[in-house]
Amino acid sequence: MRFASARPPVINIANGTFYRHHPGAASIHPNPPLFSNLNFTLPSATDPPTYWYVVGPSLSGKTTFLQLLRGGHLSFPPAARSFPYLSTDAVPHRLRGVPHKAIQYVGFNNDGLSSSVTTSAYLSARYESKRENTDFSLGDFLLGNTELNPLRRAPEDEPNPALLDRVVRDLKLSQLLDLPVAFLSNGQGRRARIARALLTAPEVLLLDEPFMGLDPPTVAGLSPLLHSLAAKASPRLVLSARPQDPIPDWITHLVYLRGDCQVGAIGEKEAVLEELREYVRRVWSGASKEDENLAVHNLVHVGRTLTAKGIHGEPLMGDEALKAGEPTVETQQTDTQRSIGEPVVEMNGCQVQYRGKIALGNWKQQVDGEEKKGLVWAVRRGERWGVFGPNGSGKTTIVSLICSDHPQTYSLPIKLFGRSRLPEPGSDTLPLTFWDIQSRIGHSSPEIHQHMPRNLTVRQVVENAWADTFRSRARLDEASREKVEACLRWFEAELNPSHVKPSEAASAAEGNGSSLQWADHYMFGELSFSAQRVALFLRATIKNPDIVVLDEACSGMDDGVRDRCLLFLEHGSAKTYLKHDDGSETVVDSEASKEGTVKVQGLNDNQALICISHIREEIPDCVREWICLPEANSGEPARFGVSEAPLGRDEKSWRRIWGM
Repeated sequence: MRFASARPPVINIANGTFYRHHPGAASIHPNPPLFSNLNFTLPSATDPPTYWYVVGPSLSGKTTFLQLLRGGHLSFPPAARSFPYLSTDAVPHRLRGVPHKAIQYVGFNNDGLSSSVTTSAYLSARYESKRENTDFSLGDFLLGNTELNPLRRAPEDEPNPALLDRVVRDLKLSQLLDLPVAFLSNGQGRRARIARALLTAPEVLLLDEPFMGLDPPTVAGLSPLLHSLAAKASPRLVLSARPQDPIPDWITHLVYLRGDCQVGAIGEKEAVLEELREYVRRVWSGASKEDENLAVHNLVHVGRTLTAKGIHGEPLMGDEALKAGEPTVETQQTDTQRSIGEPVVEMNGCQVQYRGKIALGNWKQQVDGEEKKGLVWAVRRGERWGVFGPNGSGKTTIVSLICSDHPQTYSLPIKLFGRSRLPEPGSDTLPLTFWDIQSRIGHSSPEIHQHMPRNLTVRQVVENAWADTFRSRARLDEASREKVEACLRWFEAELNPSHVKPSEAASAAEGNGSSLQWADHYMFGELSFSAQRVALFLRATIKNPDIVVLDEACSGMDDGVRDRCLLFLEHGSAKTYLKHDDGSETVVDSEASKEGTVKVQGLNDNQALICISHIREEIPDCVREWICLPEANSGEPARFGVSEAPLGRDEKSWRRIWGM
């Protein structure tokens, strides 16, 4: 085959169709064709520049698409996929002809690069002073020194010192090299995984949603770094993203994936955006019927631009169209008067220190005219808090104090539910035990995601809300079982990998008649990243605990799944989305609400909500109070405020919080 460029492409796919299993093999799992008749080329030359960005909602196959670019899954015909450039002398000998080495994949689904190294044995371990031999530092992790008895490496496999220095500096990891990897925040861990992949000096680096979980300033800073790497083909990059994520201004080509693991549009960026824009116009005008695998509510979020100064520009159909497409509530006002009750969390000058170094609370606050050191903060029943701040500012540390996973909870001036963790002098009131606190808090976070056993069934993960530990047996009564059943049915489309859409089924089961055998069949580890996050979200909210802590709980979900979760958070199964022919949606009373059979209620005035996110649209509409932590060790105090409008729709307030 001859190619247009003098240099052959790194990856060339010509009219290829892919399968997870051989199409002729018997399998109990569905085995549909993936990306039928795909044509894709990644040039080895940098002129003209070709930078690919793979966009699609959850379950559209973004990760699958990236995997097939490095030789994953079965290609039909087999010769449709080739890697011509990897056979040339221009490629180092250690990478030549070996796609899975020359093309590195970095995912952030908590099962990725050496997760056994980055995950502690239990939630509290990362905060304890005792260090095990296997508590490898970030420096060890980057150099690959994560074994107690490593084999001797070949000289060509040793990291380049100059490359190590540049990567560590560019990704702002210099101050963290001596820190155990398990101590890193979610955002720092993401940067560490990218750095380790870069140190292998691959020909191509596939980054699966690299901006997810990063604060806005870090996202704005990471994009130019990735551009500089791609511009020098050191390495070449292919990125994936959700529809609502901004497109870096240096991207030249787009792949937009449909909801059924097929390509919806592919080509140069502007041509693809115009093709999608024209499709939305036809649906809105009534000239075409909406394709259920090419949802309009996903497409209208596409198109914002990410620059070094932040996110700019309008989405695909403009901001006005985006607002018009937002779900509206017909039957209930969301801004009703709230009832604020007693405090459930009281922090009266908290400073978390490690060997004299203050990690949280290195500031002074003015409280009632008095200056106090450390974090002074109270959360009351009925309040809905947003906790914001840069990566590494201490957000997850605050969560660990509230959930009592942090050992310093015992020594700091903290009260949970009006009681301290240690007996108070002269008081007959016993302190709350760890199990008392855990039973009254619902918690979803990347740390919970890392530690959740992959061999639990979907049902067991949701039922785990009533268990003491991840593996202990849940204690459920009849009402609790009904809640679990209701949640599994409500979110079957998001949780069941083999879910068949009603329009595709010969006779779709309705309401309570549907079988839930799938929930006992599929393991947590078999679910997509988005589905795993939905299961953990339900685990945190299902039993209406006194405090709901959502730490990046919606991260990794596309906007449709996220909106369903946030609606469920506030209203339970009493509200649902009604979809119209033009793709717009309206929030209406569910059939269960009309029949008076609602099993799961939304947030009530007796509960407090604490939400952490770097994405404005992932903040529930009910959140009003907010705290923004300063950059670590900057000496600046935490800032507090109250938003007049829902933060998810208030761009001005969001920018003010981040100082942008």
